[in-house]
Amino acid sequence: MSKPLKQIHLAAHFPGVNNTTVWSDPAAGSHIEFASFSHFARTAERAKFDFLFLAEGLRLREQGGQIYDLDVVGRPDTFTVLAALAAVTERIGLTGTINSTFNEPYEVARQFASLDHLSDGRAAWNVVTSWDAFTGENFRRGGFLPQQDRYARAKEFLATANELFDSWRGDEIVADPATGTFLRDARAGAFAHKGPQFDIAGQFNVPRSPQGRPVIFQAGDSDEGREFAAAGADAIFSRYSTLKEGQAFYTDVKGRLARYGRRPEQLLILPAATFVLADTDAEAEELSREVRRLQVSGATAIKHLEFVWNRDLSSYDPDGPLPEIDPDLGEHTVARGRAQVRMYRDPLATAREWRELAEANKWSIRDLVIETGNRQSFVGSPATIAETIDSFVQADASDGFILVPHITPGGLDGFADRVVPLLQERGVFRTEYEGTTLRDHLGLAHPDAGNGGASVAESVA
Repeated sequence: MSKPLKQIHLAAHFPGVNNTTVWSDPAAGSHIEFASFSHFARTAERAKFDFLFLAEGLRLREQGGQIYDLDVVGRPDTFTVLAALAAVTERIGLTGTINSTFNEPYEVARQFASLDHLSDGRAAWNVVTSWDAFTGENFRRGGFLPQQDRYARAKEFLATANELFDSWRGDEIVADPATGTFLRDARAGAFAHKGPQFDIAGQFNVPRSPQGRPVIFQAGDSDEGREFAAAGADAIFSRYSTLKEGQAFYTDVKGRLARYGRRPEQLLILPAATFVLADTDAEAEELSREVRRLQVSGATAIKHLEFVWNRDLSSYDPDGPLPEIDPDLGEHTVARGRAQVRMYRDPLATAREWRELAEANKWSIRDLVIETGNRQSFVGSPATIAETIDSFVQADASDGFILVPHITPGGLDGFADRVVPLLQERGVFRTEYEGTTLRDHLGLAHPDAGNGGASVAESVA
């Protein structure tokens, strides 16, 4: 007997103006006007997606001491945008990235509990950490936290926030039978936490929200990040969008759950995925090549190479060969505030690999950056993309995908209109929302429903 088809989870990431977005395209809209966010969210909701996701940058990126004007220059505050979107949508989940290194549990818990109330149970928190002293300079404790300690703080941060969420239960407001007035139990909202990272006590002033706690997401790929997700997250973002790599990540992370008393279905694995859609596969392949070249201008290619070389390469021709000089292994000062810097942990090895690729394929600097850095996850006709997505999920390479279009805000429209109906015909994606909260969409139990949904607070405590 064949196993039942897995249901696919789909979400949409509103990207900043970055190396994914073709921000120069005339169809690209503002990344700060609310109309862009509302269009994007309504499209995702029309397609019955699980949630909308916002990343967040806490400092403008720099290259060579100058603001990196080829990339994002800023965006509105995450909570402000999500609260506004709660008013113009009804079912789509609202997920925001909030840093555990530079914030406080009470403040973050209060904001997410409030968002969960305002949205009738659609809030989610992507818990991230930061080791970056450059970003930390914006904050009172800037740069104080050693990289190896950031997950210790994050783990206690999440446990403390969950204690605040759980400080209210459903039976703390009762009616006085004599007068009919409502009385508040003095214990409602009371909390006290004492630990290495936080020593706080008081009254939490936001009652239990519709979901009990927001859904918890995590995005770390290190061993510490995977363990953190296995212990306390409801979903983990993945950067692996190929079948083989996706299956390896899926098996590894799901295999960590048992030691925390959790089942595989209690943690969803959702890779980010870009896509290029056209009427035929051939047209999509041609369009994808055009999109990649638009994403990587000559200036962008040089800037990207500087992430690895840690040198000023502005004198090099982007249509010429790679530098013969080796990367500078000193403190990284050329590119600051960029995640790509952390990706290349061995610059000398990366430089050698790239030189070999460039020589074998006769690639210029720009060609190399295009071919190694900007490959779309799914390219093809609607039928091809629907089949590929379904095959990945059924083969346990993921539980779904977070789609990142290259045009904002309208880049999701074609997927919603042409790919989603095909997934629905296959019986692997909903035709209507069956519940009202994000936990309902993701198939996650309410924290008050017993062990099935109570793993987050207990497992990280």
